[in-house]
Amino acid sequence: MEIQSAFNAGVQGFQKANESAYKAAEEIATNVGITPETYGIGGQSSNQVAGATPESLNTTTNLTQSVVDLHVAEFQAKASANVIESADENLGTLLDVRV
Repeated sequence: MEIQSAFNAGVQGFQKANESAYKAAEEIATNVGITPETYGIGGQSSNQVAGATPESLNTTTNLTQSVVDLHVAEFQAKASANVIESADENLGTLLDVRV
């Protein structure tokens, strides 16, 4: 494998992680409009089950998935950074041997 292609793979992976993180963050921000009443805090009687509506369950699922996607993007970025670092070290080693 060429050093240049390793750098490219690392950079492309980092860009994909950045896009995934941006998308997940955007989805989380979209869900911020949830009111406390959605989760049974204030405004509801104590007889009602908090968050029992299908809409609130769907929103919670979407929010959970967005947070998971954000963590996946974090690990993807770390892995891509490791690829770039390894390619850099290999290039440095090759230059040291060559000189």
